[in-house]
Amino acid sequence: MVPMLNDFWVLMVERGWALALLQGSVVTVAIGLLGMSLGFIAATPLAVLRWQKIAGVSQFVDAYSIAIRGVPGLLVIYLLFFGSIDWIRSITTVFGFKDSAENAYPFIIGVLAIAAISCAYSIEVIRGALDAVPRGVIEASKSLALPGKVTFFKIVMPLALRLALGGINNVWQMTIKDTSLISVVGLQELMRTAAIAAGITRSPLFFYCIAAAMFFCMTAVSQSLFSAAERSLNRGFGGR
Repeated sequence: MVPMLNDFWVLMVERGWALALLQGSVVTVAIGLLGMSLGFIAATPLAVLRWQKIAGVSQFVDAYSIAIRGVPGLLVIYLLFFGSIDWIRSITTVFGFKDSAENAYPFIIGVLAIAAISCAYSIEVIRGALDAVPRGVIEASKSLALPGKVTFFKIVMPLALRLALGGINNVWQMTIKDTSLISVVGLQELMRTAAIAAGITRSPLFFYCIAAAMFFCMTAVSQSLFSAAERSLNRGFGGR
């Protein structure tokens, strides 16, 4: 037991891998939060357009959602990164900041890829929540001669948000784990840091177990936060 503790201390503290893994987890959370936020912001109006069944637009949104959900997330990352890196290099070389752009681009493309993936899933969650709002509520607002914007923003959307929160939680849990795929473009998030540590120290099981524990902590904390939010929104609806 004591030798194991000594090895843990040497690897994590004396060699600095604990700090490196923490920094990697910060990058992971940052990519997840930024990507999920951008995806949700984009998904909300797209889901509303699909819910309203606007000819042409609704089909386009549906096609986007099906296309992104129908391919692996890793492929989305590859397509975005390798489909844009050459012209990004060309543009940044002309303006003289090629090195800075190449250092920042993996993070930017990581956020955009996670946003594209989470947006596709969030569209379905929000649309389903809008469909689940009782039609009688909307008809009651019409009988009171409430303007359409008031009905939508004051009645329909708050109810839909409550109904969508569980699905949004699922999208977030998926998103935070999908950030591990960003390591393929060279971004040093949690999984890439763990892989580097495993290669250098030749202790893959140890560092991958540490990475798994850190991912579990992230998802457990976020699950408790979503559960608290659901309890708050369910007050008055029979929720606890």
